Amino acid sequence: MRISSITRKLILYLTTALIGFWLLAVLAGIYVMRDEFSEIFDGSLQETAERLTPLVLDDLTHADGQLAPRQLQPVATMPERSYLTYQVRNAVGDVVMHSHDISAEPFPAPLTHGFWQDAKARYFTVSAADGSIFIQVADKMEHRDEAAREGGLALLLPILILIPASILVVWLVIRRSMSPITDLREAIASKDGGNLQPIELAALPDELTPILESVNRLLDRIRAAMEAERAFTSNSAHELRTPLAGALAQTQLLKAELTDRRNLRRISDVEGSLQKLIRLVEKLMQLARVDARIGLSSNSVDMGQLLSLIVEELQRSARTNKRLRYENSAVRKVHLKINEDAFAIAIRNLIENALIHGDAEKPVYVELRPDGEIQISNHGRVLDADELVSVQSRFKRGKTSAEGTGLGLSIASELIGQMNGRLVLKSPAPQLGEGVQAIITWPHS
Repeated sequence: MRISSITRKLILYLTTALIGFWLLAVLAGIYVMRDEFSEIFDGSLQETAERLTPLVLDDLTHADGQLAPRQLQPVATMPERSYLTYQVRNAVGDVVMHSHDISAEPFPAPLTHGFWQDAKARYFTVSAADGSIFIQVADKMEHRDEAAREGGLALLLPILILIPASILVVWLVIRRSMSPITDLREAIASKDGGNLQPIELAALPDELTPILESVNRLLDRIRAAMEAERAFTSNSAHELRTPLAGALAQTQLLKAELTDRRNLRRISDVEGSLQKLIRLVEKLMQLARVDARIGLSSNSVDMGQLLSLIVEELQRSARTNKRLRYENSAVRKVHLKINEDAFAIAIRNLIENALIHGDAEKPVYVELRPDGEIQISNHGRVLDADELVSVQSRFKRGKTSAEGTGLGLSIASELIGQMNGRLVLKSPAPQLGEGVQAIITWPHS
């Protein structure tokens, strides 16, 4: 199961929480604002009705103080759009005066002092002239809803700006806070078999310090275990080589003195076993050097010249049986910062592997290409893709009856990797149509 980034989770969760809290705050603000608006509008409605009452009475009263009936006519002195409208009604409910922008149809509000409300408007009624005149002022609910809606939008619109701004701020804060974790992660990721030194990071938070200390203790134990393993492998190989060489020499002397065929066959088997054991010890010594990561060097060497010396040495060996062919087509010197011993071990293992597992009657070709690429090809059986991968693992051998330890290719592959090179096996060899070709490329190739 894939675990997503902690940073992305924190940004998502924190931003969602902030937006949720903002929305709750806005909804609460809208609710409070609507309630406050209602109080303000009701106050304005009541004040308007009460202030309008004496003006209406004065307009309707004769000089002798008696109320006079008036012709129904709108008041034309009001603005074009009035939020508050009014009607003046007599005791029986007839409209005797009204705002200019409404009809003469009486308001549905009863002729009772105080507030009354329906779906369209909220009304306030004032009784005057001993109940013979009623002034009713109406405030449309549409006006109140519009005010609440505009106030809510005024609270909501800033969130459109605050959301991306908050995401940016949260991302910056989290990134800054997570930087020590990133540094620790990269420091741990840089550790491998060749770099097990303690991690040194300054100014780590208190929460990460125990993790760093635990990792460093673990690295110390791993380094001690690997050093013990390498020392055991190297020392064992050194200690075994001398007695084995002595045993082989004694066996060969005994073989020269024996005349009985049956005993000669047995002593030959012993000689072969000792030689196989000596080769295994030699590979174990090489393996110890591989684990010590000897591949790189601070000194630059001429790789072409070094390859020529290795091939010439092997060509003089009786084991090659004059099968080794070498071609140097490099047009310039190839200088690499590699360890000469590591390079020699890798090339010798590849050539010996090609000689042992190739057709014994056909040559092995070693070529240095113009770009510094090295190709080692032999005749023989074609390997499938799975077998090409398997033979590069330690103590893994292909389908062959030839002698071997299953270490040569893995040693060569690991050393070439330590030297920043790359080993690729192809089967069949492109120019031969059979066998295997080992291709070594370098960063500049």
